[in-house]
Amino acid sequence: MTLVARPTDSAPTTRTGSTLLDAVLRFRALGLLIALVAMVAATAAVNSRFVSQQSIRDILLGAAITILLAVGMTVVVLTRGIDLSVGSVLGLSAYVTADFLQVNPGTPVPVAMLLGLAIGAGCGLVNGAVIHFGKVPALVATLGTLYVFRGIVYFVAGGSRINASDMPRGFLDFGTDRVLGIPYLIIVSLVVVVLAGVFLSRYRAGRDMYALGSSPEAAKLAGIPAGRRLLTAYVLCGALAGLGGVLHAARFGTVDASAGSGMELNVVAAVVVGGVAIFGGSGTVFGAALGALLLTVISNALPVLSVDQFWQQAIVGALILGAIGLDRFVGLRVSASLRRKDSHVD
Repeated sequence: MTLVARPTDSAPTTRTGSTLLDAVLRFRALGLLIALVAMVAATAAVNSRFVSQQSIRDILLGAAITILLAVGMTVVVLTRGIDLSVGSVLGLSAYVTADFLQVNPGTPVPVAMLLGLAIGAGCGLVNGAVIHFGKVPALVATLGTLYVFRGIVYFVAGGSRINASDMPRGFLDFGTDRVLGIPYLIIVSLVVVVLAGVFLSRYRAGRDMYALGSSPEAAKLAGIPAGRRLLTAYVLCGALAGLGGVLHAARFGTVDASAGSGMELNVVAAVVVGGVAIFGGSGTVFGAALGALLLTVISNALPVLSVDQFWQQAIVGALILGAIGLDRFVGLRVSASLRRKDSHVD
């Protein structure tokens, strides 16, 4: 039996069957762009202010944190995992960072980012250790840490909240200022997207994520350190969620124990809609970023189009089901193509 990793446009694969899947993946990205443009155009036709400078800026700010968390989630999903604790990690990082800044108002923004990264990486290490060493399924493990980390936030906060007036002005300005019309927050998120894309496509550790998700057994036989790569994936996901907490505190100013509640569902939706296979081994961070931007545009556009809140949620759900169905269809087609190719070779 020959084990072949599922081909992607970011992972090294054999050429067998790659043309079909690469074409589908490119079409997925093109489809997201077309849907994005169509949604913006339709909404602008109803209300031209939707494409005003302020509206676009608000959309970008709204998408920045989701994009950041979607990048981390992508790395985990590529390994056939999932991290449902990202919202709680964001909340913990946001509150601890805001509390630190109100006590130390002279702290530079980069130091605050490093603090958030450290908090998130620690949480991610806990997730990875429970999953790898404890042999607990990722869904169950991160569902548990979702509540554990949220409980820690409530314990630390003690029912209080931190207001914008308690934090340094420079830190709050970072959350709203822009350069060349582009908010700092979206610049940070795009830099992370590019760096993660390079890591996954150019470095062995990143390419191993695809191999691990495509076939864990084959990856181990190939000598890939599966445990180390799994821990790396969850630490990266946690670190980016922690950085997202810093951006959340900078953007909104007011932080309480509920920060980030329920955000994990939006992040998973963005990743799946963006073309990252929920079964692992296929997808890119660039697609996940497009998915996050599309969902943000939808959430802002549908109220302008007078669409009921129920239908907003139903549309997002339909997009998720459609994306999963498409991934399954592609997987079956590629498997059939590989079998036909092997039969011709034999």
